[in-house]
Amino acid sequence: MQKKYKLFLSFFILLFSINSVLQAQQVDTLKAKDSIPAAKVDSLINLQHRPRKAALRSAILPGWGQAYNKKYWKIPIVYAALGITGYIFVDNIKTYKDLKFTYLAKYKASLPVPDSVDYRKIKPQYLALSLESLRQNRNQFRRYIDYSAVFFVIFWGLNVVDAVVDAHLRAFDISPDLSMKVKPAYNPLTNSGGISLVFNFRH
Repeated sequence: MQKKYKLFLSFFILLFSINSVLQAQQVDTLKAKDSIPAAKVDSLINLQHRPRKAALRSAILPGWGQAYNKKYWKIPIVYAALGITGYIFVDNIKTYKDLKFTYLAKYKASLPVPDSVDYRKIKPQYLALSLESLRQNRNQFRRYIDYSAVFFVIFWGLNVVDAVVDAHLRAFDISPDLSMKVKPAYNPLTNSGGISLVFNFRH
């Protein structure tokens, strides 16, 4: 179960961050210009409020910040991550309660003066489990509840971070032109020649 949670967390963190990383790499390649058109300056000023608004909206309602940034394709990802994690959280609570009830019912039935009222309410799948096995599983699912709650909060936070990053990057007018050239190369250290690939990013 712990491996499943870790894989689940890693998958969605990668999914959330890959778009932001690609855009951040584009921003890093921007070159300073001698003059900025007045219209662009006004546009950048108007966009300064976006990150805060995007963060607030995503914090209130997941996906709202992505809609504000016009990244509608991310909304299903946000709700898939939160929905699956929320379902796991609720399912873990349900299983934990069943195990806790079964453990207490079997314990009371094993006393010198047995109380079998609750024993009749035990679900069939738990009847064959011993008291020790029930206790261990109950404690394990208590930890699973904590894990799923933490993951839910993490994904909610990633939803906010993603909206903020996108809002910041929208302030840049990025029109990338990627070109590749093959050039001869010479290494003076090894006194040998070769071929080099040169990538140019122009904005």
